[in-house]
Amino acid sequence: MSRVVDRAPSRLNPRYAEWMKPFLLVATRFDDAIADAEFESFWRLSGLREDQLARVRAEQGPMEPIDLRDYSGIIIGGGPFNASDPYETKTAVQRRVEREIGELVERVVAADFPLFGACYGVGTVATRLGAQVDRTFGEPVGAVTIEVSDEGRVDPLLAGLPRTFDAFVGHKEACRTLPPGATWLASSMTCPVQMFRYQNNQYVTQFHPELDSQGFAQRIAAYRDEGYFDPAEIDEVIARVKSATVDVPRHILARFAQRYATD
Repeated sequence: MSRVVDRAPSRLNPRYAEWMKPFLLVATRFDDAIADAEFESFWRLSGLREDQLARVRAEQGPMEPIDLRDYSGIIIGGGPFNASDPYETKTAVQRRVEREIGELVERVVAADFPLFGACYGVGTVATRLGAQVDRTFGEPVGAVTIEVSDEGRVDPLLAGLPRTFDAFVGHKEACRTLPPGATWLASSMTCPVQMFRYQNNQYVTQFHPELDSQGFAQRIAAYRDEGYFDPAEIDEVIARVKSATVDVPRHILARFAQRYATD
């Protein structure tokens, strides 16, 4: 079974309360090096310390029961799966992971519990909420300009940030429609739904707020043969990523951690 690695309470960064419950990252990456890098990037760019983020690797086996009362919030990272793929083409592992994360999302929504889903979070969260997710608005690997909506400008995670900013993307599927009742927060020219909020406390981004250029370059190298770009062009893709200025999205992730850290 996939084991939740809990962290003992410890003294925290000054921006948080002296003691807090950890956040929980639900991960699905098979490659150990990439999984560990993703974990590190989430706690570092959110402003947390490593001992303030627990992790469960759902791809390793059935998830143990998760008690929401043990955590400040749930984070769903990216992954190799596409929720919109035909069911008959999905592996047994993908079917199990999607079922288990979907059931977790239902409990989170029922409690209006804090959740942040990045990239694959769109497929797992938005699909469960009734959105249409398909390959209409996939985006190539690189940086795109994100535009914050009027609703986004007053949202706690985006208020006061630039109206437009660059963010890293690279995805085959995306929301074609918003989940019913969701609040649209941001878009790009090539993908209308880059960020939305559901109820008060569930957030989903299509872009990657947990990635800096170094982390993205590492992930690009690991997924060079997964159909996101022509492998022969990998050097050009990485060069474009490293030359991009992407410094706003991490603040969105940090605001989520700051807003929902609880003791």
